[in-house]
Amino acid sequence: MQTTVLDQLPGLQQDNPGVGTGMQWHRPTQFIESFSPIDGRLLGRVAVASQDDYTWVMNEATHAFRTWRQVPAPQRGEIVRQIGNAFRRHKESLGALISWEMGKSLQEGKGEVQEVIDICDFAVGLSRQLYGLVMPSERPMHQLREQYHPLGVVGIITAFNFPAAVWAWNSALAWVCGNVCVWKPSSKTPLTAVACQQIVAGVLHNNNISEGVSCLLVSNRIIANQLVEDTRVPLISATGSVPMGRQIAVTVANRLGRSLLELGGNNAVILSQHADLNQAITAIVFGAIGTAGQRCTSTRRLIVHESIETEVKSRLQKAYAQLRIGDPLHEYNHLGPLIDQAAVKDYEKALRKAAEQGAEVWVEGGVLSGAGYESGCYVKPCVLRVAEQVPVVHEETFAPVLYVLTYRDLNEAIALQNAVPQGLSSSIMSLHLREVETFLSAAGSDCGIANVNTGTSGAEIGGAFGGEKETGGGRESGSDAWKVYMRRQTNAVNFGSDLPLAQGIVFSVTD
Repeated sequence: MQTTVLDQLPGLQQDNPGVGTGMQWHRPTQFIESFSPIDGRLLGRVAVASQDDYTWVMNEATHAFRTWRQVPAPQRGEIVRQIGNAFRRHKESLGALISWEMGKSLQEGKGEVQEVIDICDFAVGLSRQLYGLVMPSERPMHQLREQYHPLGVVGIITAFNFPAAVWAWNSALAWVCGNVCVWKPSSKTPLTAVACQQIVAGVLHNNNISEGVSCLLVSNRIIANQLVEDTRVPLISATGSVPMGRQIAVTVANRLGRSLLELGGNNAVILSQHADLNQAITAIVFGAIGTAGQRCTSTRRLIVHESIETEVKSRLQKAYAQLRIGDPLHEYNHLGPLIDQAAVKDYEKALRKAAEQGAEVWVEGGVLSGAGYESGCYVKPCVLRVAEQVPVVHEETFAPVLYVLTYRDLNEAIALQNAVPQGLSSSIMSLHLREVETFLSAAGSDCGIANVNTGTSGAEIGGAFGGEKETGGGRESGSDAWKVYMRRQTNAVNFGSDLPLAQGIVFSVTD
């Protein structure tokens, strides 16, 4: 299956290199090897960008922007429509590649490609709705207008857990807004990036559009830092860890650029005594174990009303006992491996810390070995009861670890939820109207996403995605997130024969 998948995707045939724009590739001597966390096998090698490659890519991108920005927005939308259709044609094979390379289930891999398709559809409609404002002027025969223009080169840095979707959230909107994109993907999922780049390149090539509109840099940290420091890149959109985001924010701010940051999440579900427990347990378990706990929106904390603690413990233990761990390409398995053995070590470290800090084991964790687990990347999802928010609970562990706390009243629950430094996603499971509205009020959740009777994990492209506090404050995808990729311009237009001044100021000169 591995060979078949690679052969079905453009640019992933044997001995394919991988840096540059579109259909043109340089052939450097350094490569990144991509191993599947499913079975540890080598999937392929992708070339690492050199300094010369970076210079060439940036020249191509800046040159392409001069032309692309002048293409009418609906025509740019037409190109994005074709890109979305190209991903439709490759949904099965690309979804399988994502599963092979990242380790998420085949269903989730295909779902990620569907996100790419969906954001392209959204961007097509958006291309005819890049609205500004018309405002009344205090001066006669004047009009105030507000319009948006593209920024230029948008740098996109993505993480391994969504190796295609997050790039598409940024690039599809950036393209219809008139920008060009330079993408630095995770070094853990380079083959997915090459496949996505080649799919886009084919569309650009068929439409005689400069391949510099979409650029790829599979690179080391030195080249990535250069992208962040480059004054030709007015916006850096970065998804990853909080430490990485801090470094990028400081660097970009130092050159007075813009940054869009999507960083860590430490997401909680408040489980009320008024909840539908059948609905709630399903949401909690999927949120905690989906993608093996490697979503930024994964449920990491469960805050349970003390009156239902015993029942919730029993239900969780029963649900977790039914989970099947193994090859994510087999649809009967619920969760696959972590991305690599470094992630496994982080998981083990979190379990040790939790034990040292007095956690009670509800569902035991551990690393799996033996037949089917040869890669060493498979772990058991676990549930740990903590008496209070001990230090380990404030940390984000990218693994299926769920911490359980209890509360007495809703204000206490909201305080527990908001006590962590991250602020991405949150949820309340309750059928009580006052509880729901309090949770959604200004005195409620401090997260960028607040859900009711659904879990923390997952997001639709129609809504703006992002979080507060250490999550970075960025917004991607739907709503008016497109404005991040634009510069705002206010126009005062005088269509009369006189020159009245604002604020009633009188000024004249004689001929």
